[in-house]
Amino acid sequence: MKQLFSKNYWADKDIQLMIGKQLRLGVIMSSTLVLIGGIIYLYRHGAEMPSYREFTGVRAGLDSFAGIIHGVRGIHGMEIIQLGVVCLIATPILRVALSVFAFLLEKDYLYVVLTLIVLGVILFSMLGDLAG
Repeated sequence: MKQLFSKNYWADKDIQLMIGKQLRLGVIMSSTLVLIGGIIYLYRHGAEMPSYREFTGVRAGLDSFAGIIHGVRGIHGMEIIQLGVVCLIATPILRVALSVFAFLLEKDYLYVVLTLIVLGVILFSMLGDLAG
C-alpha cells in the first residue's frame, strides 16, 4: 500500500492522464446512455401527443436513484435518460475525488484538506436532503 502512494509509482503526468480519461469516459458513457434512452423513449412514445393544458411535474421514479435503477431494469427510456444525466453529474465529482489522490501523491496536504472539504460540501448538498 505504501508503494501505491509513492511518488515513484505514479508520475504527475500519469495522474493527469487518468483524470482526463475519466472525464472523457464519463461524458461518453452518459451521452451513450442518453442516446439509448432517447431511442427507446421515442420508439415507445414517439407517436403520442403531449398535453400542454396542465403541468404534470416530475413523474414518480425519476426523482430517486432507486426509482431510476428500477426503471432501467424495466428498460424504460426516461429512466435510462435520467441515469445518463446522473452519470454526467457524477463525472466532475469523481474528478474532485481523484484530485484528492493526486494531491496525496504530491504530499500537498493543504490541498488534500481543501479538496476533501469541497467534496464534502458537494456530497452534503446532494445527499443532505435524504435525512430530512
